[in-house]
Amino acid sequence: MTTLVLRARRAVTPEGVRPVTVAVTDGRITAVLPGADAVASAAREIVLAEDEVLLPGLVDSHVHVNEPGRTEWEGFASATRAAALGGVTTIVDMPLNSVPPTTTVHGLDVKRSVARDQVAVDVGFWGGAVPENCAPGATEELRALHERGVYGFKAFLSPSGVDEFGHLSPDQLRTAAAAIGGFGGQIIVHAEDPSVLVGAPAASGREYAAFLASRPDAAEHEAIALVIETARRTGTRAHILHLSSASALPLIARARADGVPLTVETCPHYLTLEAEAIPAGATQFKCCPPIRGHANRDLLWRALSDGLIDCVVSDHSPSTPDLKNLDTGDFGTAWGGVSGLQVGFSAVWTEARRRGVPLEDVVRWMSSGPARVAGVEGKGSIVGGGDADFAIVAPEETLHVVARDLQHRNPVSAYDGADLVGRVRRTILRGADVDLEAPAGRLLTRG
Repeated sequence: MTTLVLRARRAVTPEGVRPVTVAVTDGRITAVLPGADAVASAAREIVLAEDEVLLPGLVDSHVHVNEPGRTEWEGFASATRAAALGGVTTIVDMPLNSVPPTTTVHGLDVKRSVARDQVAVDVGFWGGAVPENCAPGATEELRALHERGVYGFKAFLSPSGVDEFGHLSPDQLRTAAAAIGGFGGQIIVHAEDPSVLVGAPAASGREYAAFLASRPDAAEHEAIALVIETARRTGTRAHILHLSSASALPLIARARADGVPLTVETCPHYLTLEAEAIPAGATQFKCCPPIRGHANRDLLWRALSDGLIDCVVSDHSPSTPDLKNLDTGDFGTAWGGVSGLQVGFSAVWTEARRRGVPLEDVVRWMSSGPARVAGVEGKGSIVGGGDADFAIVAPEETLHVVARDLQHRNPVSAYDGADLVGRVRRTILRGADVDLEAPAGRLLTRG
């Protein structure tokens, strides 16, 4: 028997924005009928208001939860509550900055054990590719993690910021990619070239321009070229994480034209913020790679519209306030990471609306796009057979962001004080309203 019917005059579906009646049974979508008044009955019915739009639950495939080990930075309870209030019904957790990191089966088991019974939304996991499991003859741990259902393997080409998650040399990257491709996995890469970073001016002080100069476009450009060549030679699927520099877009376009198995993401902060507007000492804006200039931002938007960038994800990478140097404003030693999980959709939609970009494009970039790239099945689209995950959004309602009111564990956000549009009014996971006090999310595995 149908357990839930949703009636929406506007719903974002793969066929576009249209009126639909959605039938749900046992947590899955059983029918998507044309028209908000299609004949359907159920034990429970939700009728959207005139100013509301039904979206698929958003998917964020780049979230640093940090539990266990650095739970004071962000834990599963707080992160998934924030996700739910932002319309995100599925996250994929990064393998750092937890202790232990998710670079071994043991690390994965520890992380899953602490996440279980805490999560308000569904959670999957990335594995990590580090020097210890990427040396010749030492890659069996990667295969074991793959068999346990991680969605792929994250690698850094420059220092990660934490000692327990080392970065790969070019030879180690090639070894890892060959091994991962051998069992059908994918490698996802933080692409900044350490040799370029070492040669750049040192970052110090309160001026954002000095920090930006320390992470030049060339660092991304050179590292992305290495990733492309590695994917070309091995045939292994490769994904570029958090693209900030538009200078690499021609490289990516040529690789795609050549059939290199390559996907690319960018983040809300690269699409909505700009270097020219970051005040001195405002270390809440520090992330790596950095937020770049106004003209660069325009090129990222164009690449999204052209399909060259596949998806938009948060790279939610929080820390405690003291690590952000909020007292001194020193960009050189502040932790690099933007906290934006709860407000990412609203931030992107606010800027998209200003640019005349339709809502359905934003939703695709933040739902089916990440689900496809990560390989999370049954998520990100309002289609028959998919999970009944939805966000009910008022796209014209304003939202004033106050960092201390967000569900993120620490009250630090680059969006503090921002006035956005697009309020998430209700989040539904497998046909049930998300209850922040009674978390009912599940732990996901690939396939």
